[in-house]
Amino acid sequence: MRALIIVDVQNDFLPGGALAVPEGDKVIPVINELQEKFDFIVATQDWHPADHSSFASQHPGKSPGDIVVVEGEDQILWPDHCVQGSFGAEFHQDLKQSNWRKVFQKGQNKLVDSYSGFHDNARKADTGLADYLLAQEVSEVYIVGLATDYCVKFTVLDALKEGFDTYVIEDASKAVNINPNDFTLALKDMSKSGAEIIRSRDISPE
Repeated sequence: MRALIIVDVQNDFLPGGALAVPEGDKVIPVINELQEKFDFIVATQDWHPADHSSFASQHPGKSPGDIVVVEGEDQILWPDHCVQGSFGAEFHQDLKQSNWRKVFQKGQNKLVDSYSGFHDNARKADTGLADYLLAQEVSEVYIVGLATDYCVKFTVLDALKEGFDTYVIEDASKAVNINPNDFTLALKDMSKSGAEIIRSRDISPE
């Protein structure tokens, strides 16, 4: 069976949000149309405590984009975003949610960031997503959302490590692009690791 995984299409990652992905809102109609082609859909949600260590506000004298060491791991600092219970952490109102099976929250441990929908960055804990998909006999995953060069990329890489046949839907994802070519580099990294890069038009309804 195949599953669609929608990664972090939340207000803070959309135009006007605290950590807006350029043109991030453009993926919403593409994802909504894709949902009509899948019987099994899950989503991930960034869900940070207000004092998360990835927030530049928690490190005096530091700014977003700086890198610090937290618990022995390099951590890029971000603006405060997707704080638990906040409007910024909510899924965008135009994103269809009625057919989702489950939402997997990540980034709840304030001492470690969590880009992937499967594991935190230090691989100390997992969200339960892999076990859930396997229990439902899912073998193929199609991954979309925000952002291509961070949470989508790491979700894809972990899906491959978990043994799923993994597809990235290129036109249903946008990148932060701290560097101008980060979107392209992320696609190359995912492809080299074994993911197939496809477009929404390539997918047939179930």
